[in-house]
Amino acid sequence: QEGDHVKQGQVLARLDTSRLEPQVAQVTAQVAAQQQVVTRLRNGSRPEEVAQARANVESAKADLVNAQRQYERLKNAAELSGGRAVRQQDVDAAKATLEVAVAKLAVNQKALDLSVLGPRKEDIAENEARLRANEAQAALLRQQLADSQLIAPTNAVVRTRIMEPGEMATPQNPVFSLAITDPKWVRAYVSEPDLGKIHPGMAATISVDSFPKRGFDGWIGFISPVAEFTPKAVQTEELRTSLVYEVRVFVKDPKDELRLGMPASVYFLQNQSSRRAAPAGDSTTEKTAEEKVR
Repeated sequence: QEGDHVKQGQVLARLDTSRLEPQVAQVTAQVAAQQQVVTRLRNGSRPEEVAQARANVESAKADLVNAQRQYERLKNAAELSGGRAVRQQDVDAAKATLEVAVAKLAVNQKALDLSVLGPRKEDIAENEARLRANEAQAALLRQQLADSQLIAPTNAVVRTRIMEPGEMATPQNPVFSLAITDPKWVRAYVSEPDLGKIHPGMAATISVDSFPKRGFDGWIGFISPVAEFTPKAVQTEELRTSLVYEVRVFVKDPKDELRLGMPASVYFLQNQSSRRAAPAGDSTTEKTAEEKVR
């Protein structure tokens, strides 16, 4: 709600992910399946597969020997009997069986060679590339799922809730307007003659009308490199048409007592180069400016 304090990392809003979550699960399963394929190819043939291939070769050799003997037996019988004891058809069938046995032995021998060599390097590279593609797709979907949560970038206060539940959100349209509470800073303006008397890290004191007897410690965190005309809302002793330089003074406000937009007076302390203010007797007020807390 507007006015609520939020912490860094806090989830402020969520998108509907009922369609995205099943896609993430599907791609994750595809990555796991492809990983197993790559692992199987890298490991090559199992010893049992090689032994099976060798057994097939031995079986094919036995079939070849048997077919060779059968063919020679029928062929000799046909030659001795002048073709009367054995028909030529039987001799041709035995010869065909012998040729099939020779081819079968060759096939099983090649299968054994391939089993010993293992998968081709090209096949391994192809499946590794598919695995990387699946992993990239999974990473993209996981990032989309992570982006479905709107996370507070820092400690802040909700100024405006621009969208309401049920509205269509896009990356170009903001959902919340946050006001940063830590660190807070005051924008002040310094004239050119006083610019050489200040520097980044210089100690400063900030006072506001709500706490007239209190001062908030601060330090200079930014000095603009470009001059500009004094804004009309700033109360300075110089003419408003003179050129000044913007200075941002960061404020220590652990109790969160300062409010955004609150008018404040800034006192720069001379001879201070660190964020910690020196004792009051060792420092003098050098310059004041009026602005609002940011």
